[in-house]
Amino acid sequence: MNSINIRLSTLNLFARFSLLPVIMVIILVLSGCATVATNTNDTGQSQSDPYESINRVSYDFTDSVDRMLLEPVADVYIEYIPAGAQRSIGNFYDNLSYPNTILNAFLQGKVRQGIDDSLRFFINSTVGLFGLFDMATHMGLPENDEDFGQTLAVWGVDANNYWFIPILGPSNQRDVADIPISVVTNTLFYASYIAGATVLAPLIILGAVDKRARLSGPLQIRDQAALDPYLFVREAYTQQREYLVFDGDLPLDIYTDPMQEEVLQRKIFDGNK
Repeated sequence: MNSINIRLSTLNLFARFSLLPVIMVIILVLSGCATVATNTNDTGQSQSDPYESINRVSYDFTDSVDRMLLEPVADVYIEYIPAGAQRSIGNFYDNLSYPNTILNAFLQGKVRQGIDDSLRFFINSTVGLFGLFDMATHMGLPENDEDFGQTLAVWGVDANNYWFIPILGPSNQRDVADIPISVVTNTLFYASYIAGATVLAPLIILGAVDKRARLSGPLQIRDQAALDPYLFVREAYTQQREYLVFDGDLPLDIYTDPMQEEVLQRKIFDGNK
């Protein structure tokens, strides 16, 4: 009876957790439909970021939470956990989330890649001991990165306005749709049926710490190199998404340096005040 109650409580937790992104998606899409992005306005506002003032508040809040909670824990994790163990932990969580890549490879019409990704997931889940060891890469099955945001891009959906979602990080009105999809395609979502809340909660926490530890390098670059960390994150995210959507084969006319262009525009605007 107790085990049943634990499983039911865990499912309720996941239900609430998974409904939050769904509600968030609905709100963002509806608000986006009610607002049309314009060119850079008289205040120097970016065309792709018309809600910059709100996004900056969300960014500052998330950055404060990160520096107070996640960064210190991630620093301890990096210092005291051997590199080999960190790599295996990262492989484990990458494998748990890999069904999302498989699903979206097929949705994008990449049938051969979808089959290879399915085989990769099977090999790493079995021979690789639940993903702890990336045996598939050594067997000629490289890791791919697909998600529902990329799928929507392939279907012709534009990214539209940029959003910075509290805690979750940078996104846009197209890519935010991947949040609920990535939750329900993650193997960890269904682990409550087997492991229960007492095992599941530590796995979720460890996954968050591992993800933050893997972002330590890029975040250090942001802190050291960026004149405006918010713009740095926004443009890095935008360019990375373009790279993923085109599978690294970017059209020659798509690349510009919007961050530098916007900084220049703002300097011109400030100088004309």
